[in-house]
Amino acid sequence: MQYKLLALDMDGTTLNSEKKISPATANAISELLKRGVEVVVASGRGLAEMIDYAEDLKTMRHGILISGGMVYDFVNKKPLTVHPVPEDLIFELIDAGLEEQAMIHLLTTDKSVARYDDVEHVEKFHMGIYKDMYRRISTYRDDFKEYVRENPGEVVKVNLYHQSLESRARNVERLKKTGLNLVFAEETNIEASPPNITKASGLIELCKILNIDLSETIAVGDAPNDLEILKTAGIGVAMGNATEEIKNVADFVTDDNDRDGVVKVIEKYF
Repeated sequence: MQYKLLALDMDGTTLNSEKKISPATANAISELLKRGVEVVVASGRGLAEMIDYAEDLKTMRHGILISGGMVYDFVNKKPLTVHPVPEDLIFELIDAGLEEQAMIHLLTTDKSVARYDDVEHVEKFHMGIYKDMYRRISTYRDDFKEYVRENPGEVVKVNLYHQSLESRARNVERLKKTGLNLVFAEETNIEASPPNITKASGLIELCKILNIDLSETIAVGDAPNDLEILKTAGIGVAMGNATEEIKNVADFVTDDNDRDGVVKVIEKYF
């Protein structure tokens, strides 16, 4: 099989534990792009959260961002598909976050919206490694509902970063009735996306745009929000640091993200 598209998760996959792309991984991606293979990020991150990696990924043409909520054209700097969360459900998520004293984080097509106080105390939400990034990229707002009303149709995903697993479990139970796609990514997070919107749905949309068959794709990931895309792609690869659930559905398990597992995938399949 001649594979035409490689979809790479970012955190825990393309990025090492220091949230950097190693020179070896960056070079392997660049060389694969030069050979005409479509290499894309398939990340829970939004556009604002990708800014630190613009130089490393500058030759990449497309991205499946915000957990499939947006397929983005990096060359022409425009969304190709966008799936916003319905406003009434955003308000339910905000209420749930406030009740559990969670960090509420809104991802729009181009912004990362949070409260200043939450960012300054992000360690209590088990997100300390992202503090510098949030400080640099965040649009600060205290009244999230007011922001949503002022920017209708722009919120594509809501993250709720909880202070404990028990707190997250209560909100998972509370939010089941919404029909939203609720998945875990970070230690105590709930990622809330519109119904049926996943990285897999983003891959399907992008393949239609590029006229690539799903059997000609490879997806690599490590966390529960990668489950569907690994099952949907022609080949699903789990990182060595992936959860057992992800390893169990994968066709291949590569090295971990601190040992350039992505490079091994490229060497094996391309």
